[in-house]
Amino acid sequence: MSLSIPISFYATPPHECSYLPERMAITVFADPRAEMDMHIYNALIQYGYRRSGSHVYAPHCEGCSSCRSMRLEVKNFRANRSQRRNLQQNQSLSTHIHPASFNQEHYELYEKYIASRHQGGGMDNPQPDSYMDFLKAEWCQTEFVEFREAGELLAVAVVDQTDSGLSAVYTFFDPEQSYRGLGTYAVLWLIDETRRRQIPFLYLGYWIEESPKMAYKARFQPHQIFSAGQWL
Repeated sequence: MSLSIPISFYATPPHECSYLPERMAITVFADPRAEMDMHIYNALIQYGYRRSGSHVYAPHCEGCSSCRSMRLEVKNFRANRSQRRNLQQNQSLSTHIHPASFNQEHYELYEKYIASRHQGGGMDNPQPDSYMDFLKAEWCQTEFVEFREAGELLAVAVVDQTDSGLSAVYTFFDPEQSYRGLGTYAVLWLIDETRRRQIPFLYLGYWIEESPKMAYKARFQPHQIFSAGQWL
């Protein structure tokens, strides 16, 4: 595969790795001044790029290739026993899809999730503007997927639709409901939704084998990893 995109790319100076302690990272960004659109982003995501807010990036670390982009070809996915139990446990949930926009109920759930899961990190003390800057971009086709039980909001999955597949951007949920495996359920729902929309792939972002927080991604089989310029 060869990539030809009419924009420039810039590498950051080495900085502390967010995932692997005591390692340094380098990130390559698409020029934030360039006019990004879904056509360009669809091309970039197929080469392992992701977005955070309006910034499109990929890791490019010297001597380290631990961050690897992962995707599922949804027609080949089959839920394992644990995932089937998860679907059964959460079958009472209703789902509602909304265009990406600020919602106070979503934001309060996000605050509760961040306070529980990311204390002491760079995501502490979110504000409404920073919350939306993180999750959406004006040029991107983004949706917020609600998961509710008896009207109560339990989780929100943020997802982009590209021509080649859905891209799971971020999921947050009520930490008091952690026993339900809502993060896993959101991925299982997105797999089915990708099939319903008749697009081939669900992009799961970066997977790091050494990171316990990312171990759940490898349980979705068979998956593909972007390595040395191709999906394997």
